Amino acid sequence: MLHKRFESFPEAFAKTLSPQRISSRPVPQDSEAATKMYASIFSPFWNEIIKSLREEDYISNREMDLLMMPSNCGTLRLVQWPLFLLTSKIMLANDYASDCKDSQKELWHRISKDEYMAYAVKECYYSAERILKSIVDGEGKLWVDRLFQYLNESIGRDSLLVTINLKKLQLVQSRLTGLTGLLIRDETADRKAGVTKALRELYEVVTHEFLAPNLREEFDTWQLLLRARNDGRLFSNILWPNDLEMKEQVKRLHLLLTVKDSAANIPKNLEAQRRLQFFTNSLFMDMPEAKPVSEMIPFCVFTPYYSETVLYSMSELCVDNEDGISILFYLQKIFPDEWANFLERIGRGESSEEDFKESPSDTLELRFWVSYRGQTLARTVRGMMYYRRALMLQSYLEKRYLGGIEDGYSALEYIDTQGYQLSPDARAQADLKFTYVVSCQIYGQQKQRKAPEAADIALLLQRNEALRVAFIHEEDGVSSDGQAIKEYHSKLVKADIHGKDQEIYSIKLPGNPKLGEGKPENQNHAIIFTRGDAIQTIDMNQDNYLEEAMKVRNLLEEFRGNHGIRYPTILGVREHVFTGSVSSLASFMSKQETSFVTLGQRVLAYLKVRMHYGHPDVFDRIFHITRGGISKASRVINISEDIYAGFNSTLRQGNITHHEYIQVGKGRDVGLNQIALFEGKVAGGNGEQVLSRDVYRLGQLFDFFRMLTFFYTTVGYYVCTMMTVLTVYIFLYGRVYLALSGLDHSISRQARFLGNTALDAALNAQFLVQIGVFTAVPMIMGFILELGLMKAIFSFITMQLQFCSVFFTFSLGTRTHYFGRTILHGGAKVDMMCSFLPILFV
Repeated sequence: MLHKRFESFPEAFAKTLSPQRISSRPVPQDSEAATKMYASIFSPFWNEIIKSLREEDYISNREMDLLMMPSNCGTLRLVQWPLFLLTSKIMLANDYASDCKDSQKELWHRISKDEYMAYAVKECYYSAERILKSIVDGEGKLWVDRLFQYLNESIGRDSLLVTINLKKLQLVQSRLTGLTGLLIRDETADRKAGVTKALRELYEVVTHEFLAPNLREEFDTWQLLLRARNDGRLFSNILWPNDLEMKEQVKRLHLLLTVKDSAANIPKNLEAQRRLQFFTNSLFMDMPEAKPVSEMIPFCVFTPYYSETVLYSMSELCVDNEDGISILFYLQKIFPDEWANFLERIGRGESSEEDFKESPSDTLELRFWVSYRGQTLARTVRGMMYYRRALMLQSYLEKRYLGGIEDGYSALEYIDTQGYQLSPDARAQADLKFTYVVSCQIYGQQKQRKAPEAADIALLLQRNEALRVAFIHEEDGVSSDGQAIKEYHSKLVKADIHGKDQEIYSIKLPGNPKLGEGKPENQNHAIIFTRGDAIQTIDMNQDNYLEEAMKVRNLLEEFRGNHGIRYPTILGVREHVFTGSVSSLASFMSKQETSFVTLGQRVLAYLKVRMHYGHPDVFDRIFHITRGGISKASRVINISEDIYAGFNSTLRQGNITHHEYIQVGKGRDVGLNQIALFEGKVAGGNGEQVLSRDVYRLGQLFDFFRMLTFFYTTVGYYVCTMMTVLTVYIFLYGRVYLALSGLDHSISRQARFLGNTALDAALNAQFLVQIGVFTAVPMIMGFILELGLMKAIFSFITMQLQFCSVFFTFSLGTRTHYFGRTILHGGAKVDMMCSFLPILFV
């Protein structure tokens, strides 16, 4: 669980995701000081992750306040953890104190059994001391100084229970809560008067009820304090906490004293929980050492796009379907917490579609909110641009830690990352190391006919300055003999300072580049515009997360790692299928995909037969563009173009690996029709692979054992599936024939008479059920490894109750049909790719 292991996260983060020059700084001998140092490195990154979750509306403002972690760079003498770990701990400690009948040591021993309760008590004490000393002066400051001097001396002598009355501790807490409740607001004359009143009430409670009689008498007879009280000067001059660090500390103390939520319920959103758990678990996985941003391998992200939805329009959001339900209404019902968080972020209460139309900025925010929950290009662009944001943050903080300070603070002072995205050095460093190219094949045609997709792509260019769009431009020309011809150019554009398209490169092509399959040809014409030593291929139904983008430096170092005889040429990346919550069919498809992209690919990479199955993988760009590129585009034969990149890399003595510590989001089909089309596309593609020269050459060159493994994990799987289905047909028709002809009864009677049970065993239909169970074994094992035994059992039982066996039987039959049809007749159809085109919500 997140809250149980949080104390170990800062050190793990510093040792895995921070460059060695930062993580290998001299560590203090004191364990608490060492933890504080690691926490100061970890906190800026953790806080940016929490801010990204808030921007995506997975958490509310209140949850963000509870999840944020202080910088741990100030003068406070302890490690400050996020408040969600410390909530309700002060209330429990108060109960322990009120019931305490033992010594101070016994009370502290009882509190320290919960380490976060001990942290909460110490932070509350030190924060109260620091805040009170900072907001008062004169006689009031003398009283605060002497009060804490007595308390500290009593703690040192183990005589605190003699000095104070623990039964009045809750009364002191209520007065302190009232004081901090005023200080967290902006300064006004009325609030300053209220703070003065609250301080005097706190003084009365502490002096006359909380402290022992001897100290009470001492303060009452202190002439300097007595005169100030009589003259009304005590606490009359309030120094309002306007310093950023002090304001955060006051707010934190107020939440510490008031919030009663359980840590297990924060964050409430399941997707936020899943992302944070995966990120923190990955900190303990084996991964290469991160290099500074200036020394990391430069890379490019590459996305092919044709005519799918870029951004939803208001008319699309509000139109009712045949059931009378609009897209917006549907999303509000399946994501109620995210909708409430969205309204809170833009400062609105419950609003209708008409209310949004009154504000253009809110209308645009609503369009993006909906689009980020569909399989749209806007979602993919936002996710991939997290790479740039992560690199800017890492570069900005590395300069501070390593001495290149821009804003006058040192690494030991309060760290504010508020303006890191405006830092010229950080932006320049990120732009040197990262480029994002979207190959929008018909963007030029869309602009000419003023299609809404063109305007939406232009909007994405304006909002993301590092985004580049490649497209094929057609224009009429005249040949040397005066005949009219079509001229084709590959163009790369970006948005200029005025938001208009600015052409960067234009390459004249010898003819129409679309000769083969559409998607690979789209990639082939634009790959020349990519930069760097690595290229990550991303489909337009994928997503990315800021916390995962922080690990890209480690992933790219795998190219320099030891993975056998040869360096890696393709780095396999784990996928998270985010469409599993829409329906039971989507859940089955999601679980089937997850079992393959985790357990399946993990094993295939170990056996050196993993290929390229999808588009989160990272290619060695130089290796592949000098050996045929990343996409074969011949019509029909290369309909499954992804896997041919793996074939090509393996045939040319490449090395393909798989890595578990980083993930990329992936959308899958959620309707029965789309799932059938997708299964048909994959099965048909495998049928074409049987006929390809790539599979023939791999079979010729592999050793015997690797060849068998390769066969079973590619075309052999579909051959076995087809044989299984055909065997079931033969068995069932044979049983029908035996039953109708009467041979079944006579054979059984003769077998019993002779004592021969072999035939009875052969005719037993139980193995049909066993086949179905055995096909689910990889998925069950994947659940156990990923979720744990109990959750795996619960998930499997739930799937059975939802009749998943019927779905997988249907899937088996679909694969067999399309594979067999392609083997017999050929001609796997491109229109199977339409399974990707419907925009289905997640």
